[in-house]
Amino acid sequence: MSRTAFYPGSFDPITNGHADVIAGACRLCDRLVLAIGVHPGKAPIFSADERAALLREVAGPIAAAEGVAIEVVTFDYLAVQAAQAAGATIMIRGLRDATDFDYEMQLAGMNQTMVPDLQTVFLPASPNTRYITSTLVRQIASMGGDVSAFVPPLVSTRLKVKFPTR
Repeated sequence: MSRTAFYPGSFDPITNGHADVIAGACRLCDRLVLAIGVHPGKAPIFSADERAALLREVAGPIAAAEGVAIEVVTFDYLAVQAAQAAGATIMIRGLRDATDFDYEMQLAGMNQTMVPDLQTVFLPASPNTRYITSTLVRQIASMGGDVSAFVPPLVSTRLKVKFPTR
C-alpha cells in the first residue's frame, strides 16, 4: 500500500531541523508532500517559489536516498484541507520541546476532528537540531550573523545574498 505524508510549514528558511524531520518522514512513507503555507499577512524573506526551489534542492537527495518521491506545493487554506487535496493519510509534525508538544497536541486534536482519516505523526527533532528555529535564523542572518551551523549550505549562501554583510 502506498503512503503519502504531508509536511506543512513556512520553511522560511528551511533549516537543518526541517531537513532532520524530512529525513524521518521519508522513513514512513512512499511519497512526501512538502507544503509551503502562504499567508497574505506575512512578509517572508524568500518568496514561495524560492522556498519551493530550496526545498527541492535540499529534500531531493534525502528523499532519493530513501526511495521516496517528493512533491512541493503551496497552500493558503487549512493544512488539513491541503493534505486531503494531496491524497495524504499522514500529517507530519516536528517537535522540538514541550511547548511544541502542547501546541501540536491541540492542533492534532482539532485536525483529527475535521479529517478523521488523517493521522498526525510527531517526529522529535534530533538533539543537535532541537534548538533551531527559522525565526532565530532570520534574526541572526538579518543582523549579519553566521547561520551556517543552522541551515543547509545552499540556504546559508542564499541568506548571504538576501542579507549582505554590513
